[in-house]
Amino acid sequence: MAQSKGLVVLAYSGGLDTSCILVWLKEQGYEVITYLANIGQNENFEKARAKALSLGAKKVYIEDISREFVEEFIWPAVQANAVYEDRYLLGTSLARPCIARKQMEIALKEGAHYVSHGATAKPAPFLLMPEFYSRFRGRSDLMEYAKNQAPPGLYTKTKDPAAAPDTAAVLEIEFKKGVPTKVTNMGDGTTQASPLALFVYLNDIAGKHGVGRIDIVENRFIGMKSRGIYETPAGTILYHAHLDIEAFTMDREVRRIKQGLALKFAELVYNGFWFSPECEYIRHCIVQSQELVEGKVQVSILKGNVYILGRESSQSLYNKELVSMDVQGDYEPSDATGFININSLRLVSAHGQSRVCTNTLHSRLPPWVTLPIVQTSLGRKTGCAWSLWHLLRGPWLSLRLEGIAVLGGIWQHLRQAASSSFIVRCLEKVLSHWCSFMTSWWTVSC
Repeated sequence: MAQSKGLVVLAYSGGLDTSCILVWLKEQGYEVITYLANIGQNENFEKARAKALSLGAKKVYIEDISREFVEEFIWPAVQANAVYEDRYLLGTSLARPCIARKQMEIALKEGAHYVSHGATAKPAPFLLMPEFYSRFRGRSDLMEYAKNQAPPGLYTKTKDPAAAPDTAAVLEIEFKKGVPTKVTNMGDGTTQASPLALFVYLNDIAGKHGVGRIDIVENRFIGMKSRGIYETPAGTILYHAHLDIEAFTMDREVRRIKQGLALKFAELVYNGFWFSPECEYIRHCIVQSQELVEGKVQVSILKGNVYILGRESSQSLYNKELVSMDVQGDYEPSDATGFININSLRLVSAHGQSRVCTNTLHSRLPPWVTLPIVQTSLGRKTGCAWSLWHLLRGPWLSLRLEGIAVLGGIWQHLRQAASSSFIVRCLEKVLSHWCSFMTSWWTVSC
């Protein structure tokens, strides 16, 4: 019997890639221990065990790491609102460090010389042996080698939204320190409180309603674009619910900093740096930000969509009286004066205005219209505080200001065209009354 080249622990799924790797490693003279990770997927593990042994595996490990996956990897991502490139909720990316950690534990336990897995490292499954990826350049080579067909079916966790139930499911999700602690189905009263049971239940009910499908083109770490099709039913519900309770309970400036950290966190996880010191640091910061993120959020799921119905929290920063249009509260309307003046200084500088606003009359306007004017570096004439008032008061004021500017132009043309002073006086009175009505809505002062 030929001497073994070493012991390899192969992260095995029972599919095309890892089955080919297993057979090829045996052909090259390596001993192979296969390791199957159960992270909650619907899979016949005993069938996969039998297949691995039939292909020559020395030993088969089947490890249930679903609880660790939820509590130690998914929950931190929920706390972070982690999304890669605005759409991908990192389901596969989060599973990899969880699977790899257990694989390394097995390798140390067994005294293995190598580890291997079947995750594609373009163009071929990854194995730290140049002779392997020289032999197999891509999936077509593997298919030819195995004389097999890829498994049918694309979506396995979610139902087609068009064929999903016509009646929405309403769920109430409770959070404590940014982590979901309980889910209640408001329709049938079903409740789940343990982390794994909660996540599995959300996966099931969201999948039935077609929630969590995406078809994207993403940027890979090595610099190429790749098409990815993912299903993250439970993650999609939790993303929307946590986003809502976080906005309800977290300070604005803390949340802005945390959002920046979440972007970096998602990038690090996607690129495989979960165990890096910078990712550990970011996770610690995000956990700290979640101390007061608690409460309940009600969501409705229907035909692939998630709708927020309401929220409540003892840590809410929402002050109804402060934002009310009917109750003055602690905020004085006059407090806005200094705020406007200070912020307008920056806007004036940004637009390079060469002359401060003044109460002199615009030469084009008749004497009964008083509108302070500034001259911008672009030569455009506009009312002082036009931009600021437009931002604060919306389109109504902008329309009125524009209307008065147009009146000025109309006035000049009519004055030049009218041959009779009587007609001019009549037009002046009509326009005067019209403008007085319009300007009665607001006052502009510098």
